[in-house]
Amino acid sequence: MATVLKAQSQAANKPELKSGKRKEKRKRDDVEDEDVVMAESRLASAHTTGYSQGEEGLQKKKRNKQRVLLLCSRGVTSRMRHLMNDLEALLPHVKKDSKLDSKNNLGLLPELAELNNCNNTLYFEARRHEDLYMWAAKTPNGPSIKMHVQNVHTMDELKMTGNCLKGSRGIVSFDKAFDETQWGRLVKEVFTQIFGVPPLARKSKPFIDHILTFSLLDNKIWFRNFQIMEKDPEQPNGPLQTSLVEIGPRFVLTPIKIFEGAFNGTTIFSNPEFVSPAAVRMAVRRSKGEKYRIRKGVESERSSRRDLRRRPEDELAVSKATILERLRKIPAAQFTPARSPKRTDL
Repeated sequence: MATVLKAQSQAANKPELKSGKRKEKRKRDDVEDEDVVMAESRLASAHTTGYSQGEEGLQKKKRNKQRVLLLCSRGVTSRMRHLMNDLEALLPHVKKDSKLDSKNNLGLLPELAELNNCNNTLYFEARRHEDLYMWAAKTPNGPSIKMHVQNVHTMDELKMTGNCLKGSRGIVSFDKAFDETQWGRLVKEVFTQIFGVPPLARKSKPFIDHILTFSLLDNKIWFRNFQIMEKDPEQPNGPLQTSLVEIGPRFVLTPIKIFEGAFNGTTIFSNPEFVSPAAVRMAVRRSKGEKYRIRKGVESERSSRRDLRRRPEDELAVSKATILERLRKIPAAQFTPARSPKRTDL
């Protein structure tokens, strides 16, 4: 009896389920029709106005999404590592990664930047534990700039009186000389995107209290970091007097080459005045060896002049060797000096 009642209840519920499914299907069709109508209206408005709603939002406000991947190679010294730590403290939109094992496969860096969701890369390459090179690249399409880093002075080493808030945004200032050459304009644009902190960066703070300056002199880029002082510390209640106090770090960059791609590609610019530090050290060693060769040459000339001034031996003259032999043959008693006679008259 129970089975019969159960079967009857199931049969009664079936039409209700079918009707519910039909209603849901009608609702879905109505929603799809509304979506189609909205899409057609958007397309029509795009044809009439010339741009879509997404493009209109982009034209209204473009969000700055610059993220920098910071890493180095094996063999860096303590000073190089402290320089990287100072740059990481100055740039809150930097993501620091572990050291890169291979110096030959730089093509891995764009992939690492993509994995870390970064569109810029600062790579410090150490050679022979004393030479430091910096790569500044836009990933994944380029361009990339290779520079030689010299005269490195970190914040701990300088011990300047200036100070700034960690995570604050800085003003990026460039010399007028960057606009005079094509490679200077390219370097300026790359450095603006790398060192310019976005306003909505994850670790940034809404303060601007320091200036990052890039000066171009003797085809070298000089980097300095200054604090903006609005009041004189000696007169805190006095009038506003804007001044700059250096914070650090400081270093000098010598551009070597600019490549079209990210760490590869054709060479756009090559610095003909650049001399590698290994060649400089070789020239120093060669100059020291030149001094040694000059000294040995003077000694050989002196010995040759001595030989030229030496007179030829006379065949009839008695040589010194024969005289010495004759003296040896003479008995020693003949060489004893005669004693003076004793005086008795005293």
